[in-house]
This record gives sequence, structure tokens and C-alpha cells, in this order.
Amino acid sequence: MEITKNISFRLATMEDIQKLYQIESRSFSAPWPEEAFYNDIAHNRFASYVFIEVDGVQAGYCGVWLILDEAHITNIAILPEFRGHKLGEKLLCKVMSLAKEAGGKTMTLEVRVSNHIAKSLYKKLGFQEGGIRRGYYTDNKEDALVMWVNL
Repeated sequence: MEITKNISFRLATMEDIQKLYQIESRSFSAPWPEEAFYNDIAHNRFASYVFIEVDGVQAGYCGVWLILDEAHITNIAILPEFRGHKLGEKLLCKVMSLAKEAGGKTMTLEVRVSNHIAKSLYKKLGFQEGGIRRGYYTDNKEDALVMWVNL
């Protein structure tokens, strides 16, 4: 099935908080609480969330903070039923482009050391390994690999 023909992107608004949380909770073993999305959208002027939509359906999102010239990916999630169609790659490329247009010069993110699929994508897009955050993930104390790229 070809699902990548009718793809669009849009910024999330206050009305999208519940949808962000739904995608988050279906994607991660230790999801952010709904309140975290509310706080970012309502109160954090550095935060943006971008949806990737397939035929008007929100298939995933990416959160980014842009502070001065550094962009930081807070989260990226694709719903399980939409995985395997390079939507995560398309979404991250879009967010990288938007961050660069807004003045970003570098981008950072953390990824579980065990998440080989995500690490492979990030390396494909030019991200380099920068260091380890020991015990970063609260659900199992797994380490996070810090990665960065020049935009």
C-alpha cells in the first residue's frame, strides 16, 4: 500500500494537545504526560510541534525547541500503523529545514542506545554521536546517546 502520496505537514495548536498525547502514548513505553505538551504549547515560546499527516490523518509528530541558533528535538513519534514508510525521515527532514529557515545552525537529540532503527535514520541524515547520558530514560534507566548535526 502506497501511503506516501498525500503527505502534508502542519504546526500543532492548543487544540491538538490530546492528539499529540495519543500518538506519544502509543509510541513510547514511558510517554510524556499530556500536561507536558500543554506546557510547551501554551508557555514555551521556544517550542514547536509539527505533525505529519497522511490523507489528513495525523500519523506522527516531531517536537523541537529552537533557542538562539540551536535546535533540539524533544521527541519524534510515528504511529505503529504508519511505520515502515519513511514518514519519520520525511518528518525529521521537514523539521530540520524549518529549523534552518528560522536561524538554527545545529540540531541535537537524544536516542536510546538500543534504538538501532532510529540511530540509523539519524546517521543517514548526517547526525554524529556526541556523548552518552547515563541512566537518562526513567522507565528502565537506559542510557541515551546524544547526537548532533550542523544544519
